[in-house]
Amino acid sequence: MSREHSFDFTVEGRLLTDVGGTLPSPVLSTPGMVAMMERAAAICAAQELDGRGFTVGFEVCIRHFGAAAEGAGCTARAILREVIDGRKFKFDVSVSEGDREIGSGTHERRMPRGAGGNDARGIPDEPPAAE
Repeated sequence: MSREHSFDFTVEGRLLTDVGGTLPSPVLSTPGMVAMMERAAAICAAQELDGRGFTVGFEVCIRHFGAAAEGAGCTARAILREVIDGRKFKFDVSVSEGDREIGSGTHERRMPRGAGGNDARGIPDEPPAAE
C-alpha cells in the first residue's frame, strides 16, 4: 500500500494542556495529538473508499515522546499499510514539528458491516481478539 494523507495544524485551543497547571506553559496534549493522527487516517481511508462507505476508529497504539509548544506548527501523517477484507484499514501514524517527530504508532480503522450504505451506527462488528 502506498496511499498516505498528511496535513499541517497549529498547536492551539482544544489541542493544548498544561496538565492541571503543573506545566509552566501549555503544550500539545496526548489526546490532541492522537486526534490529529486519527483525522489523517480517517481522511486517508475515505480517499481509499472513494465514497463507498465510512470507517470508525478501532485501535490506537501510540507513543508521545516529544513536546510541541503552544503555537507550534505540526504535521499529522497517516500511511495506509494494509487493507484486510476491504474493510479493515491499518495505518502507521505520526506527528512531527518540522523535522522532529514527537509521536508515532499504529492505528486501525474499520468499515462497519453495512456501512457501504447509510448505516451510521459506527459500531465495530466484532470485539477485539483476546491475547
